[in-house]
Amino acid sequence: MTNPESSTHSRARTKLSTTRQSHDSKVTSGTDAATSPTTGRASTELAQAPLTSVVIDGVRLELGELPELVELDMPRDGIPAVVESEPALKRCAAALAAGTGPAAVDTERASGFRYGQRAMLVQIRREGAGTWLIDPEAFDDLKIIDDALRGVEWILHAASQDLPCLAGVGMWPDKLFDTELAARIAGLPRVGLGAVVESLLGFHLAKEHSAADWSTRPLPEPWLRYAALDVEVLVDLQEELVALLENDGKLDYASQEFTHLIDSGVPAPRVDPWRRTSGSHTVRNRVQLGAVRELWQTRERLAEHRDIAPSRLIPDSAIVAAAKGMPTTVPALLALSGFHGRAAKRDAPKWLHAIQTAKNSSDLPPLQVSNNAPPPPRVWAERDVVAAARLATVRPRLAELAESINIPAENILTPDFLRRVCWRPPSNITVESVTEQLAELGARPWQIELTAALLTESMVNPEPLATKEAKAPKDSNA
Repeated sequence: MTNPESSTHSRARTKLSTTRQSHDSKVTSGTDAATSPTTGRASTELAQAPLTSVVIDGVRLELGELPELVELDMPRDGIPAVVESEPALKRCAAALAAGTGPAAVDTERASGFRYGQRAMLVQIRREGAGTWLIDPEAFDDLKIIDDALRGVEWILHAASQDLPCLAGVGMWPDKLFDTELAARIAGLPRVGLGAVVESLLGFHLAKEHSAADWSTRPLPEPWLRYAALDVEVLVDLQEELVALLENDGKLDYASQEFTHLIDSGVPAPRVDPWRRTSGSHTVRNRVQLGAVRELWQTRERLAEHRDIAPSRLIPDSAIVAAAKGMPTTVPALLALSGFHGRAAKRDAPKWLHAIQTAKNSSDLPPLQVSNNAPPPPRVWAERDVVAAARLATVRPRLAELAESINIPAENILTPDFLRRVCWRPPSNITVESVTEQLAELGARPWQIELTAALLTESMVNPEPLATKEAKAPKDSNA
């Protein structure tokens, strides 16, 4: 990591000043005729909270008297009209195809309001094309936009959250840059979009609409302003992050991660997703567990049919309470915790039917499902003391490596991979065999290069487990 020069503070001031002047000049530029936006200027009002630190050459520095953050409250080209007709979508595709450079992409969902995680708004900005806000609910798919961006690098923040819903509308990148993942590998202490923008660009990006119900139609103007600003900063953010990663020799690490995200595709649906019902681990017999399954599946069907988040019908706690109580009447059901509100009362007969189905079922689920995953680390010492010693030896050494190269340990090596290797290592533990096992699990080459030798040495020569101190006997006279 580069040591800061004595002129770093002045460089930071110059950087922020230049960025602000560039932003102000762009705000006064003409509008995008294709989108017919309402022209607006960025507010010169300063944010309340001062910018106290900035990352320069990978080093976070306190800035003292540096200027306060500039509040971004209006897109430089104004607020674009929402694309919700076929002619407008074709104009959007043509403009994006004719643009240059990478495309900044983002989505908004209605998590907690609507069923599933589908995109309710897709935002795209590309040099020469401007910013476009697309309502995917108005179209069968957005494959025309995907075609327009073939071969173009997409910039997203926290891509693993957006890629599945983009795939749902027929969009998938050929090239990718994830600013959130890049910030992690660069070693930034906070990696949310707002925090990274403040640190690297000196702007305050409001995030108060992130949890809004984006299925609302028409979308309020403040929400559209928020959505347009999210993609406006991504290209500049990418440039800063690339500089940081190149300076620390980490750009190839990030590139491998981005390729892995693309190649992995959309995660496969979970097997028996009802088993993830919060609190279901407290259910102790198969009939009650069958009731959890039937209640969960009934809730899913109702939620999908009504396009509403399942938790807005009844919470997980209500499912577990009903499975444990096994009520047979509506009053008894509604007396249970979680069965309150209009949806719980309206669907009471359906919940009772689910419980009765479980009682009559001859195909009850097993309490435990076998898999090849290691047990929780807290029980390793009881089940395999040698494996526990391996894990206890590796963890602090991996933490030291993480600190030395300024990358979170969970990004250097996926925790599940670490547990699997320590629990069941190769029969002959060598750097070559550990390398092969890590590759089979899905570790990327840069991760293997950093960790294979460390894991091998730690597992071949594990340190003895620390013995737990015996508890002092209770004083019977106390």
